[in-house]
Amino acid sequence: MKIAVDLRMSGKSGIGAFLDNMLPTLKAGAEVVEIKPAIKPFSLKEMFFFPREEIKKINACDAYFSPYCNVPGRLFGRGIKVPTFTTIHDVIFLDLPLAGRLGTAARKVIYQRAINKSRAVFTVSEFSKSRILARLKCKKPIYVVHNGVPLYNEEAAGTGQKVQKTQTIIFVGNIKAHKGLKTLVPAFVKARKILAEQGAADENRTQAQEAPRLADGLPKLLIVGSKENFRTSDTELDALMKDAQKNGVEFTGFVPDETLKTLIAQARLLVQPSLYEGFGIPPLQALYSGTRAVISDIPVFKEIYARLPVTFFRAGDADDLAAKIVLAYAEKRALPPVERIYSYKKSAQALLKIMEDSIKMKK
Repeated sequence: MKIAVDLRMSGKSGIGAFLDNMLPTLKAGAEVVEIKPAIKPFSLKEMFFFPREEIKKINACDAYFSPYCNVPGRLFGRGIKVPTFTTIHDVIFLDLPLAGRLGTAARKVIYQRAINKSRAVFTVSEFSKSRILARLKCKKPIYVVHNGVPLYNEEAAGTGQKVQKTQTIIFVGNIKAHKGLKTLVPAFVKARKILAEQGAADENRTQAQEAPRLADGLPKLLIVGSKENFRTSDTELDALMKDAQKNGVEFTGFVPDETLKTLIAQARLLVQPSLYEGFGIPPLQALYSGTRAVISDIPVFKEIYARLPVTFFRAGDADDLAAKIVLAYAEKRALPPVERIYSYKKSAQALLKIMEDSIKMKK
C-alpha cells in the first residue's frame, strides 16, 4: 500500500508527537509519500490553493492520511481523489468555550469538513468518539486508535536500572485553563503544609524511630512549561504564583525529550489535574517510568487508566487533590510492574490495517 502522509506538523508537540511516534511503523508497513509544502495548516491557502504538484503526489497514492482534521484542496482544478483518512483527537473547542463564538463556529466548520471529505475518521479514545458523535454530523466510520507512550519513553521502565527518586512532584502539559493548574497549585501548597506539619510531628514523637516517617523532606512542584505563559483571573492563585519559589513551585521552561524522560523518572509522583483531555499521555509516561500518577476522575481518564495503578481525585477539588498528594508522596513501596496496554506501534499497525481494508472494500 502506498499512502501520502501530511508531515507539516512533524517535530512539534501535540499533533506532531502523535505523527512522529506513528511514522516509523507506518513506514515499516507501507510506502509513505511525504507531503510537506510550506503551507500553513488550517489556512485558506491550504483549503483552496494547495500546490498542484502536491495534490498530484497524493493522487498517485492509494490513500491520504492526515494526523489532524485538516484536508488540503483546490478551488479550481482537481483536488484529492484518493480515499482520505483524518484524525480528530478531541472536540475541546466545541465542548469548552475556549475560542469565542466566532472561533468555535470556524472550528466546527473545519471538523465537519474533515468528516465530509474522509472515508473514515480516527480518534484516540472512546470518549473522544462519543463527543464527535454528539457535536458533529458524522455517518462515516470512526475508529479508535489510542495514543501510546512516546518512543523515547519506551525503555524508561523495566531496564533494570534503579532510578534515584528526588523530592519532586511533576506536572507536564500546556499551561491552559483546562489543564487544571488552578486546582493543582493551591492543592500542592496545602499538601506541602500538611507534610511539613506531619514531619514536625514525627520529629517530636519519643519513639519516632520505631515508625516510618510520613515524608522525607518537603516536595517541590516542577511545572514543565513557561511561567510567562501562566495567566489567570484568579487573584488567590495569582498571589500563590507571585511567591512561587517560596511555595516550592518551579517552572522548567521547555525541556528536551531526554531531560523530560529523566525528570519524570526521578519524580516521586506526577499529577495530571486536567478538566478535559482527548487521551492524556503524561500519566502513561510516569507509570512506564516507575513513577506514581495522581489524576483527575474525568471520563476519559477513567476509560484510559481503568486497568492501570493510578490514584484518582475529584476533578476541580483542590482539597481532595491535596489529600491524595499527601498519601501518594508518602508511599514508600515501589510502583509494581505496569501492564503495557498502549503503544504507538500497535496503534499505527491498526491504522494501516483499517486503511488497507477500507480501500479493498471499495475496489
